[in-house]
Amino acid sequence: MSETDTPPATPPGAAAEQARRAGRETLARLLRRTRARTLRLAEAFEAALGPALAVPLSPELNPPLWELGHIGWFADRWVARQPASQRQRGARADPAAALAPARQAARGVDADALYDSSAVPHDTRWSLPLPDLATTRADLQASLEETLALLARAPDTDDGLYAFRLALFHEDMHGEAWCFMAQVLDIDAGESVPPPPTAEHACLSLDAASWTLGWQGPGFAFDNELTGQTVELPPFDIDGQAVSWARYLPAVDAGAVPVPRYLKREDGRWWRRAAGRWHALDLSAPACHLSATEAQAWCAWAGRRLPAEAEWEYAAHHAPGFHWGQVWEWTASAFAPFPGFAPHPYRDYSQPWFDGRPVLKGASWASAPQMRHPRYRNFFTADRSDVLAGFRSVALPR
Repeated sequence: MSETDTPPATPPGAAAEQARRAGRETLARLLRRTRARTLRLAEAFEAALGPALAVPLSPELNPPLWELGHIGWFADRWVARQPASQRQRGARADPAAALAPARQAARGVDADALYDSSAVPHDTRWSLPLPDLATTRADLQASLEETLALLARAPDTDDGLYAFRLALFHEDMHGEAWCFMAQVLDIDAGESVPPPPTAEHACLSLDAASWTLGWQGPGFAFDNELTGQTVELPPFDIDGQAVSWARYLPAVDAGAVPVPRYLKREDGRWWRRAAGRWHALDLSAPACHLSATEAQAWCAWAGRRLPAEAEWEYAAHHAPGFHWGQVWEWTASAFAPFPGFAPHPYRDYSQPWFDGRPVLKGASWASAPQMRHPRYRNFFTADRSDVLAGFRSVALPR
């Protein structure tokens, strides 16, 4: 390449592409990095809440001490305790295969009865006899060491590395959930927030196109990303970035939407609550902590609509000036299986949630780099406003 050549643009989701296809060495590094983040977040919560990490029962939360134990339990369940013959089958592993005992059994602790999110009801998690924080940290360290030892001997194939990648991405999801939880609890989780975008609002016009949803090519894929679905898109005009507070708040003034969660107006100014403090609201920042219901109400007021999942994905891949990644973005598409869907061994990842809840696309500032992929499908119920979610809009047909 000469000095006058333009370097190739980094494709959207490059870090996630690399992680989903990572070999053993890279995967080991990512597992260590993600675990370090988990422990940093736990330290911040301990500083705010004390070593018991006690929080009130809430449908938006899990007990932080339970979360820590669950992270280690999940990695053990799908890596260390799974028979090697099944683990090496990857997404074709039999989830009913007999498991090795959990390491906590030697202490008389039934880890499955404590941490299996598929079997332990949400509200029950507050009354469980959980091991204390020091013991839980020790279990996490033992779990990581065993995971890495098994990884070093695993076949360097997509099947052979499937369970390790699943454990990584599962812990990354919980790391972001800790940031949601810190906001609900009004504490400082110690995670920095990048500066908001300063670009002015732009509307991007895209021609009619054919787009195939779902994961493409080799590497790790979540079951709900397979087997893909081709959609014919008519021409559409879509926002170049998520709707900012400057665009959103006039709808509040008009009475079309309620005052957003974590915001207040005082002395003629808007203020945002974060990390246990009030901050002057930057109106150029993307509107955040909005439910899908609020996003739809704004669109009705503005005479616009939410994008379909396929429109969002196509624009993210093909429209110059399409900026994403500071807030999750609600779409108009229901979370549903693609044709040919088959659940992966972790049966409860997708299948129970095909109930009409919306798909969210993109990522938030709290998403790990390896989770930031435009084909990833996030999903929450439409009423959730604790999530780091906003939206962008599409023009109605003329």
